Amino acid sequence: MAMNTAELLKNHFKINESIIKWIDEAESQLNDVYAKLDDIMEYNQYKVLDVFHRCRLSDIHFNWNTGYGYNDIGRETLEKVYAELFCTEDAIVRPTIVNGTHALTLTLTGILRPGDEMIYATGRPYDTLEEVIGIRGENNGSLKEFGIHYKQVELTDSGKIDFEGLRQAITDKTRMVCLQRATGYAWRNAITINEIAEWVKFVKSINPNIICMADNCYGEFLDYKEPTEAGVDVMAGSLIKNPGGGLALTGGYIAGREELIKQISYRMTSQGIGKECGLTFGQTRNMFQGLFIAPKTVNGALKGAILCSKVFENLGYEVCPKYDDDRSDIIQSVKLGSPEAVIAFCEGIQAAAPVDAHVNPVPWDMPGYEDQVIMAAGAFVQGSSIELSADAPIREPYIVYFQGGLTYESSKFGVIKALQTMMDKGCLKTEPLMTGYKNIKSDEHLI
Repeated sequence: MAMNTAELLKNHFKINESIIKWIDEAESQLNDVYAKLDDIMEYNQYKVLDVFHRCRLSDIHFNWNTGYGYNDIGRETLEKVYAELFCTEDAIVRPTIVNGTHALTLTLTGILRPGDEMIYATGRPYDTLEEVIGIRGENNGSLKEFGIHYKQVELTDSGKIDFEGLRQAITDKTRMVCLQRATGYAWRNAITINEIAEWVKFVKSINPNIICMADNCYGEFLDYKEPTEAGVDVMAGSLIKNPGGGLALTGGYIAGREELIKQISYRMTSQGIGKECGLTFGQTRNMFQGLFIAPKTVNGALKGAILCSKVFENLGYEVCPKYDDDRSDIIQSVKLGSPEAVIAFCEGIQAAAPVDAHVNPVPWDMPGYEDQVIMAAGAFVQGSSIELSADAPIREPYIVYFQGGLTYESSKFGVIKALQTMMDKGCLKTEPLMTGYKNIKSDEHLI
């Protein structure tokens, strides 16, 4: 980094000179990787712009209705934009969808019927879906209580879809096969678009009537295509992750085949009403603008994740994915090995945030999770995962999950502060993977 910037970090933010040099060295090794990401970002930026042009976006679409929300042209155009962008027949995009789990719950409960069977092809789903499905929790209206049968097929040891296991799991009652694109709290790479296309082709070869559903949270704009362009029938995600671009204040989306979206819309509102009602509460401007800048925002967050991977790998930590792996979500996992290191990492992320940097995150019993979870997120939008954040369940082997950053520089500073806080607390290790380094304390420098 430039001398002026380095001096600012050292003198104002009290960043150890060693950390600055580690960051510089890692960045110098990432030029080719960053160039590929920039090409994907540029493609998706023009893709979004093309859809805005074709849908004739105008400032009249930023107004909003009251009451039932009939004939809300802003809402209707927003949903048309999402459908066109993701190459689907229809879409639901609403501020009343509170998060990604809610979008997925609407999808599952809207489509599945008593006696149906659903299969997760990527192993155990994200923690917050376990009670929705009925893996844990009782008397809460789960799918299990409504007579919907659940199976899961574990990924192979190499983190790939087990096609033979999936073949054996599918029966005549199988209505839906699901895939979680992102890693969640698992130690694996995200499922790539090419792998998703192969998965859809395989499932449809067994029974073309089986619905392929993808949890697309954290995955938008990571590739030239989205899961629905790879054959997925329906997918869902959150607007306070990638597609909201950091500007959407809340919301979620579901995109897919028209008849499936219709069924889901009946669950969202009521039978016979579906998508025809529902206020957007003046949020369409933020949703449109957030979507417009999302490719650039995702690009910065992704570069930050790769920087995190490279620096920590250089220091001797296990990371997933590796810096040069194909990426299909914005999440970077680092195996830190102790609760103290996890807490210190998250404290550093919080201290790097633009909002609530003075607050210390602590592990707590977060609703929907089996273990205590620590979450660092000083965000303009509460809980926004496209903004700088890190979280981890406090359980062995003590893996932290880093993501977000509205700009690359914000994400990069998160890595810097995480390293500095771990160093200050004496829980940062260094190994001889980086020539000339030794185990150091915060007042020492490179040798």
